[in-house]
Amino acid sequence: MPGLAGTVAREHNEGMSPAPSVSSSITARLHVEARPTVVSELTTVIEQQGGLVTGIDVTESGSARMTVDVTCATSGDAHAQRIVEALRHVAGVEVDRVSDRTFLLHLGGKLRIEPTSPIRNRDDLSMIYTPGVARVCEAIAKEPDDARRLTIKRNTIAVVTDGTAVLGLGDIGPLASLPVMEGKAALFKRFAGIDAFPVALDTTDVDEIVRTVKAIAPVFAGINLEDISAPRCFEVERRLRDELDIPVFHDDQHGTAIVALAALLNALAVVGKELESVRIVLSGAGAAGTAVLKLLLAAGAKDVVVADIDGVVHTARPGLTEQLRWTAEHTNPRGLTGTLKAAMAGADVFIGVSAPNVIDGDDVATMNDDAIVFAMANPAPEIDPVEAAKHAAIVGTGRSDFSNQINNVLAFPGVFRGLLDAQSSRITDELLLAAARALASTVHPDQRNATYIVPSVFNPDVTTVVAEAVASASRA
Repeated sequence: MPGLAGTVAREHNEGMSPAPSVSSSITARLHVEARPTVVSELTTVIEQQGGLVTGIDVTESGSARMTVDVTCATSGDAHAQRIVEALRHVAGVEVDRVSDRTFLLHLGGKLRIEPTSPIRNRDDLSMIYTPGVARVCEAIAKEPDDARRLTIKRNTIAVVTDGTAVLGLGDIGPLASLPVMEGKAALFKRFAGIDAFPVALDTTDVDEIVRTVKAIAPVFAGINLEDISAPRCFEVERRLRDELDIPVFHDDQHGTAIVALAALLNALAVVGKELESVRIVLSGAGAAGTAVLKLLLAAGAKDVVVADIDGVVHTARPGLTEQLRWTAEHTNPRGLTGTLKAAMAGADVFIGVSAPNVIDGDDVATMNDDAIVFAMANPAPEIDPVEAAKHAAIVGTGRSDFSNQINNVLAFPGVFRGLLDAQSSRITDELLLAAARALASTVHPDQRNATYIVPSVFNPDVTTVVAEAVASASRA
């Protein structure tokens, strides 16, 4: 089974058995006896193994045998192997080959570069390249701002990573991070018409990352930092913002914060509560947690308690880093100490950007009436969403197989579209708040309910509405 053995399998996310997903789908080419019941036999075997058949195509047929392509969703490598092995034991079935559909989609990468103008003859060549291009170079040398009008800089950003905090995979290095960065660039193009290029740096040194990004910055109108581990990501972003004249956006921080706040605003509207009066427990004090916290406070939240692996963050806790010291000084007005679980008693909102299964249903049961739970760790959330829903009024996750997916793709395309349209050079809290409120507004009041507090990523209004709000805030 080419590709399957090399995939990072996450069959059992600490007690959670994932459902079959198209992201782990396979197509098996089978040579089978041409008997009337063969198709039903194949689907029955796959379903008995827990797979989900999504397609059966006959590619060749003879009087005695047929060639059939069977496509099914699985929950990962080991599950796919079990399904294929079960198919081998069906009488009269020969397994020819098995393809991993996700790997096929990634063959050769997901991006390519194409010219915007055809090069059909000598005249085209002389204008697109030498000698005509020299006149354009001279114009930009005289007026550097013309680069935005006359080059790819106008609509191009860099997606920069060092591969140290990739999805739920952790520090897998720059080379292994490339499929994610390519995917990010593809989303920029699909949802905002922005040309983005992956830049995976073979260094984890902050000084070298900053120096390298500054050196390549003339090509780009913006920098999207991606999957750089905390706390280095804070310094990288801060220094690049100080030293570049183009916007620098760390999506793991600010994209997460924008979508989380938008979802929370709509969730609070559903349960009839106000941000200023609710008690919020935030699990996670890393890059995403800190950004979510800062945006919540900027939006008007008054009572936020933050917990990390060592428990509740408070001013008397020993060994606080500079970042945690700031967190302690700006949160926890009631002076709570102890564990995350203890802090949840009486809380109205739980927001998790931390680790799998740090809370359970009993913890959610101690929360206030009409509780809101956002368990956003991926691929395994802080609590099984089904378990959380037994006690909470509204549940959101980062996963696509549950309702209320709190997904960064709802934010970053529109944010950058607005930044580029306004030719902005910096990002402010006001801009982030404008993006969050605009995103929340795409779910109209008559549409909001416990299972619909954020729009679909394919909602055509999302990018436009967010971009317009960001551009307006940037110009203001």
